[in-house]
Order: sequence, then C-alpha cells, then structure tokens
Amino acid sequence: MKTLLKVVGLVLVVAVILGIVAVAYAVTTGLSARAEPGRLETRLARAVRGMAVPRDVRGRANPVAATPEVLADALAHFADHCAPCHANNGSGETDMGRGLFPKPPDMRSELTQKLTDGELFYIIEEGVRFTGMPAWGDGSAKSEDASWRLVHVIRHLPALSPDELERMESLNPKSPDEIRQQLEEEQFLAGEDHKPKGQRPTAAPHKH
Repeated sequence: MKTLLKVVGLVLVVAVILGIVAVAYAVTTGLSARAEPGRLETRLARAVRGMAVPRDVRGRANPVAATPEVLADALAHFADHCAPCHANNGSGETDMGRGLFPKPPDMRSELTQKLTDGELFYIIEEGVRFTGMPAWGDGSAKSEDASWRLVHVIRHLPALSPDELERMESLNPKSPDEIRQQLEEEQFLAGEDHKPKGQRPTAAPHKH
C-alpha cells in the first residue's frame, strides 16, 4: 500500500512540475507563432516524432517507381498542395510557412533527407499533431499512392532544375485577385471590352 501511495505521489509531483513548466513556457513565449523553437524543444520533438512512426511503416520502401512521368505528376501535385507552406523548392520560405510554429523544415536539408521513405510517407499521410502539417491521407489506396509519389518529390528537391521550378510556379494556387487579373488580361488580348460586373472568380477546391 505504501509503495502504491509513493508511486501515486510521484506521478502527481511530476504532473505538477510539467504543469508549471507548461505555464512558464506559455507566459515566456506568449504562445506566439513568430518565435523559433528552442534547441531542446526541437530535439525532443524530433525524438517523439521518430518514436511515433510505427516500426513496420518506417522500414517500408517506396513501392512507386520513380519514372519521369511519376515525378512530373508529383511535382505538379506538390506545387498545388504543398508549395504554399513548403515553397516550390522545399525551403519553407513562404508567407504562410514563416507564420507557422514550428516553421516548415527545409526539406532539402540532411535532417529531412536522412528520414526513411516510410517516415516521410507516414508524415504526409498522418500529419504531425500540434503543427501546421495536416494529415493528407484518408487510408485509401489512391491516397497512399499520391503520398508515395510526393516522397519522390522530397528526394528530388535538392536537384530541382530551373525548368521544373518555372513549371511549378505556373501551377501554384492563385488568389482571386490574381485569377481576375489573368482573366482581364486574356479578355484584353482577345479584344473584349465588356466584363460581367459583380462576379469574382474563385479557385477550384483542392483534393488530394
């Protein structure tokens, strides 16, 4: 009985300490997304992420062949779905990416490139809780195939060519203002002077 009480008491003490640390962290940082995670926080997050990926998934090889056609299709997918946060080149240097906490990693770096294909696949499919990384997968074969193709993109980012970057830029999602400007330019070049009033073009919804 005494041993049980000691264990319960120890658990309560640890819980109180963790609570104090959490409150102190919130007060110190103000929970601002502008701050950079500390070195210790980053190391702990990476360790937890590594433990969270199931061992059988971590060791999986990419079942999708890295053909030129597969890579081209996956680059287009990345430009449309991932680039707003990760940038076309994988640097994470975008307006949206800089506003996230933690910031998107530079996927060209060794820290990302040394992850296994299975780990990258799992992160894309399941997302990362408490970050801006959503779970893109829905458990279907089609979703898994798309995620494995994106793994090929991540591996290819350090060798991305200027032509590939240019193509990806043309495929990035456009804001309503950009779409409207493009339509107006096309109408002008076609010699059309009259544009319907009160209509604002909208971007098509994204699907994975």
